[in-house]
Amino acid sequence: MHRARKRFGQNFLQDQGIIYSIVSLINPNPKMHVIEIGPGLGALTKPLLSSLDQLDLLEIDRDLVAYWEHENLPGLTIIEGDALKFDFEQWAQNRSGRAGLCKVVGNLPYNISSPLLFHLVSAAPFVDEQVFMLQAEVVERMVAKAGSSDFSRLSVMLQARYDMELVLEVPPEAFDPAPKVNSAVVRMIPKKEFNLSYAEWIALEKLVAAAFSQRRKILRTNLQLFSDRPELSEQELKARAQDISVDRYIEWAKVLAV
Repeated sequence: MHRARKRFGQNFLQDQGIIYSIVSLINPNPKMHVIEIGPGLGALTKPLLSSLDQLDLLEIDRDLVAYWEHENLPGLTIIEGDALKFDFEQWAQNRSGRAGLCKVVGNLPYNISSPLLFHLVSAAPFVDEQVFMLQAEVVERMVAKAGSSDFSRLSVMLQARYDMELVLEVPPEAFDPAPKVNSAVVRMIPKKEFNLSYAEWIALEKLVAAAFSQRRKILRTNLQLFSDRPELSEQELKARAQDISVDRYIEWAKVLAV
């Protein structure tokens, strides 16, 4: 039996009730195109495959790649690779050109969850839905509202691109080995009305990174390096980054990109 590897952040889901809930949320059907990140020993994989014609697995652990190749299940494609380097945009473009919904799912390794979420943004135009299990603290930051202490750079950038919902809380004992933190499942649906140009998105990234660079400082301090700083009101200049709405950040980014 494969033993979980700490360097890959492996914790294998084993609670059947949680597994059933996540599979029901994904709602697989034969025409759907799905890629699962980090399938582990197949807690989600096998239930998903029972309702899909085709399932792609992305796995970095060579032992697990060998395990799945040995399983040789019909409809399963195993891709050996690092999720942080994988071209999800190309994958999604290839799959979305056919009939059926295109989804990205998985129990994401906690040690790479934030950079992986940012990496996946490029595929958003071609993906219908993402369903991930993550550290609960990360999900809480993803869905946090402006004014909350959890509202962060991650909150702004992901909420600018996705509609998100924390749909399920998962305790440590649902895994083997049990992690030291609580987990949660988040549903991410790319916004259909998203209309930022590439230049505006880059401006938003730079603006938000600067705004949250020193959380306890006011925006007058954090944004002083912007020579062509957007027209902020005196009240906004005295506010902290966490008190500004996602929509307002987007408005400023559009001004900066001109």
